[in-house]
Amino acid sequence: MNTPAKILLAAVGLFFGTTAIYLFSTQYGFNGFTGQQSTVSKVYFADHISPAHEAVIQRFNQLHHGHIEVIPVNLPFNKFTTNERKELLARSLRSKSDRLDVFSVDYIWTERFAKWCEPLDGYFSEKDKANILSPTLQSCLSDNKLVAMPLYIDVGMMYYRKDFLKKLPDAAQIEERLKNSVTWDELIALQKRLGMKGRPFYIFQGNDYEGLNCNYFEILASLDENYFKGNKIDLNTPIARRALHMMVDFIYKENIAPSVVTQFDENKSYEYWMKNDAMFVRGWSNFIENYRMLHNDTSSFEYIGRASLPHFAGHKVTSVYGGWNLMVSKFSNNKEAAIEFVRFLQTEEAKKIMFELGDYIPVNKDVYADTAYVKKYPKLLFYRMLIERGFHRPFLADYTKLADIVSHYVNLALKKEMTVEEALTKASSMINSNEVLIK
Repeated sequence: MNTPAKILLAAVGLFFGTTAIYLFSTQYGFNGFTGQQSTVSKVYFADHISPAHEAVIQRFNQLHHGHIEVIPVNLPFNKFTTNERKELLARSLRSKSDRLDVFSVDYIWTERFAKWCEPLDGYFSEKDKANILSPTLQSCLSDNKLVAMPLYIDVGMMYYRKDFLKKLPDAAQIEERLKNSVTWDELIALQKRLGMKGRPFYIFQGNDYEGLNCNYFEILASLDENYFKGNKIDLNTPIARRALHMMVDFIYKENIAPSVVTQFDENKSYEYWMKNDAMFVRGWSNFIENYRMLHNDTSSFEYIGRASLPHFAGHKVTSVYGGWNLMVSKFSNNKEAAIEFVRFLQTEEAKKIMFELGDYIPVNKDVYADTAYVKKYPKLLFYRMLIERGFHRPFLADYTKLADIVSHYVNLALKKEMTVEEALTKASSMINSNEVLIK
């Protein structure tokens, strides 16, 4: 681990250490001034606390006033990367700390965190589970046991500038094609048609983190829709090399992406896209909510359109699943209250609040069955289409360890510090030998 990362984790450890005093004094219900014991169960919930999260927490607390109070522990994306957040939660649970009751995990972490979490099959009926979109429910299982419940699903997509596209006489037809997916060749050809040669055109996330893997895996799966069906990561294939060569060519041959993308996570890519008037950016459904939290100027939002990711001619359109699940710590002293909060977050009311305030894609089938609601928010149909085309990253207990290897070497190839062949050979060797990458 590099020095900045050590400093960050030390600072985070200090934060949780000092917060622990507060958590102890409140969690067990003692009033420091009166010495009286409170009857309100305090539930500490760790997540990226957006305005949408705040709204559902406030609503829950209203409904359970005097009995349960959810207290948010904010781990914002602009302060902690997903990897840092994962390590933070893992350290707390590994130490059997009871400081947190409910926390959200990237759905791909479910297998890793299952051993620290309360089994949930006994708390949710078959009817409850049947109401969850199938891809999302799959991400909540470990050894066919329910260990998590979904907060929201996400799926890879693309954004584009409508105002730039309007310069073309066939803009309406292109927009319809973008919604359903253009080929990569068509996307690249648009750069010339729009007179954007030499300007940033397609922005993606190329930094050394899980977001880079999502970009890379989407191209892999677009070349072979069954690539990850075996629940494994195999980079020693012609398709793996072709996909990475293509990403490198985006920067150095086709010149549709600037080399600075090798430093971008989602927020940095969105910011660069907006400030530099690029045409396309690969992202997730809650881009606008994330951008609004960091920047005051949202005047360009009216020009933003949503699109499917590009595909290869003769191949299917694919998008990687993302999203976050809710888990209850097995070390919690307030499990019943914690599960009551998780149960509320599965309701149609909660999912609609999250969607309306944060564009978090609902996972409840009854939301999509509400025809009046879907008519009011037609982008739900677009999201549902993307979900039907989606694919999962491998469900592996050691996925995060393997993913660290992949992103590290793919990033080196994008920066041309290694050839594609060297990078994938080294990554494959580490994966197959069960080595751990120390960054």
